[in-house]
Amino acid sequence: MFGFEKLDVWQKSVDLADEVYCLTRDFPDYEKFGLANQMRRAAVSISSNIAEGSGRESKKDFARFLQIAYGSVMEVVSQLHIAQRQEFIPKEQARKVYQDCEEIARMLSGLKRSLGT
Repeated sequence: MFGFEKLDVWQKSVDLADEVYCLTRDFPDYEKFGLANQMRRAAVSISSNIAEGSGRESKKDFARFLQIAYGSVMEVVSQLHIAQRQEFIPKEQARKVYQDCEEIARMLSGLKRSLGT
């Protein structure tokens, strides 16, 4: 097992990516390569950057990748608002994903602080 796989924030970010994939499956066909694709890429980017950063030589590099992951969380939140406004997803589902994003953002910030960078 790789070290990043033990991180709760990585596990939760993989769960979020699963959730976003399920959520975007029902988007209209004309959005499959638009907003749905953007949301999926941003969601996948979170766990990917945590994993990549954990393999870097320094804490400073890891912290930089955590910041990129944080930015991807913000992308998902923004795209979530657009999807909800376009009525592609119900408010309840949007609220759940939003709460998951809030939790992941807090966890990323805490992990970054713990690196002392």
